Amino acid sequence: MKYIIVGGVAGGATAAARLRRLDEKAEIILFEKGRHISYANCGLPYYIGGVIEEREKLFVQTPESFGGLFNVDVRVQNEVLSIDRSRKEVRVRDAGGREYSEAYDKLLLSPGAFPIIPPLPGVDAQGVFTMRNVEDTDAIKEYIDRNTIKHAVVVGGGFIGLEMAENLHHRGIAVSVVEFAPQVMTPVDFSLAQIVHAHLQQKGIGLYLKKAVKGIQQERQGLSVSLDSGEQIVADLVLMSVGVRPNSALAANADLAVGATRGIKVNEYLQTSDPSIYAVGDAIEYPHPFTATPWLNYLAGPANRQARLAADNMHGVQMRPYEGAIGTAIAKVFDLTVASTGLAAKTVKRDGLPYRTATVQPNSHAGYYPDAFPLTLKIVFHPVTGQLYGAQCVGIAGVDKRIDSIAQIIKHKGTIFDLMETEQAYAPPFSSAKDPVALAGYVAENIINGRMNPLYWREM
Repeated sequence: MKYIIVGGVAGGATAAARLRRLDEKAEIILFEKGRHISYANCGLPYYIGGVIEEREKLFVQTPESFGGLFNVDVRVQNEVLSIDRSRKEVRVRDAGGREYSEAYDKLLLSPGAFPIIPPLPGVDAQGVFTMRNVEDTDAIKEYIDRNTIKHAVVVGGGFIGLEMAENLHHRGIAVSVVEFAPQVMTPVDFSLAQIVHAHLQQKGIGLYLKKAVKGIQQERQGLSVSLDSGEQIVADLVLMSVGVRPNSALAANADLAVGATRGIKVNEYLQTSDPSIYAVGDAIEYPHPFTATPWLNYLAGPANRQARLAADNMHGVQMRPYEGAIGTAIAKVFDLTVASTGLAAKTVKRDGLPYRTATVQPNSHAGYYPDAFPLTLKIVFHPVTGQLYGAQCVGIAGVDKRIDSIAQIIKHKGTIFDLMETEQAYAPPFSSAKDPVALAGYVAENIINGRMNPLYWREM
């Protein structure tokens, strides 16, 4: 059996390793357009900020070490140009410009996503960057190291944008964040985003919400960023972080089905519309477990999960279905941790589902033990059955373990009653006898049973 994998970061590298474990004799070729495979995308902002000092720590494997360890033919700087499905071949161009064809029995597409670059005047000026891969990271870091950067503008207040804002600030650079939406971190509800807004302003970050960049102009003193409000922000560096799109052109050009989100359509076994071709990661769309609406999920955890399943299914000993991702994400924003899982209240409302919410603000651990910080935990649930739709949490400590435990309950179609039955390890340095997860369940039960009729802030 001959397997070809397109894309060598999270999904592709994981699938290659899994296929080798399943089959010692198979021929496996891994194509990667860039110079690197299996690197830590999520660590890139922290390398720019100097938190991660050694560049080599970003690489889980090098092409040489991975190829030697798993007996995989790793070909970096080899771009797959097209797929001939009838001949079961891919057309490839190597670093020297030579084109050649390679046949396959099974093909896996893991091309990832590419950053959205809005067609703005001046977006290609010197000092304007996007950040998606190691090459982008190297370019930004080199520019900062070689120039005097006093002020930066980050366009986009998503997870990556805020992580970059923090890390630029860590290097002594004044940072402004411009966000078209009325809040940063759109996966969370406005009420929790407000906590993040206040924290960013406390740290000296300029926050321009509900404003869009109209253009960037190169001037003697640097770059001038024009907003639709008429304001001008002078900067030495601009980072465009307005989002990404699935890299589905290769699939579309091969007449593989592409969905309304422009992601590659796959079935429950992660097969495309061609049974010999599979796809995983940022490039695919897949129905959400709750709404059945196809959606894009740009997270490394699900990509690795999909890759393992796809490899099993390509090998064919046992076809294993993918259960879908609910979108569990977390980010460090200066001193705060912001995390979410499942559906936010605004998403449930948009989809027309009946819901209620419960918000609690307990301490991260017992209040009498030192360094007990308050956290805000919000859950979204069905007003009758109590089925959990989602949860969000913001705080300084203890956020991750609360969201992780709730995520497992949500993923298994649990309810607020399951929260009440949560059994957490308790000692004063770690939690309280009534853990915040259980406390949120108790409050939700009071709402469902009519013992408490909450007044929500929007109503007030």
